[in-house]
Amino acid sequence: MADGKFYVVGGEYADTSFAEFASGQQEQRFGPYTEQEARDKWRSLTGQTVDNALIRFRIRPEAELVEQSWFVAGGEYADTDFCHLADGHKLESYGPFPRPEALAVWRALTGKTVDNAMVRYNIVTAAALDAMRGGSK
Repeated sequence: MADGKFYVVGGEYADTSFAEFASGQQEQRFGPYTEQEARDKWRSLTGQTVDNALIRFRIRPEAELVEQSWFVAGGEYADTDFCHLADGHKLESYGPFPRPEALAVWRALTGKTVDNAMVRYNIVTAAALDAMRGGSK
């Protein structure tokens, strides 16, 4: 991880897909920290909650947590370079979402398409989505 500010985020989730928080729970956020301080806080939190498989914490750089819109984009590609969509397929995009919701949508889509190695979805910013749209025409 690069220099900068880091946060430890997570909490108790509804299930081990770690897509939605448990009923009555919300994301917990600790920080900002240096990278080493964030690692120390993460170790402390995970040590305290090791007996609950539904609790998960992650270290995230501040740039990932800035309130911005995220999209899930992709579809069926022509080959495993994942540069060009397959003939007759258009770029699919979903969003905008806050990052946790984009992750949940991404998980749902990839779970439905796991049997097709030619399908790929990514979580992207609005700028990256615009670039993908320009490259998919």
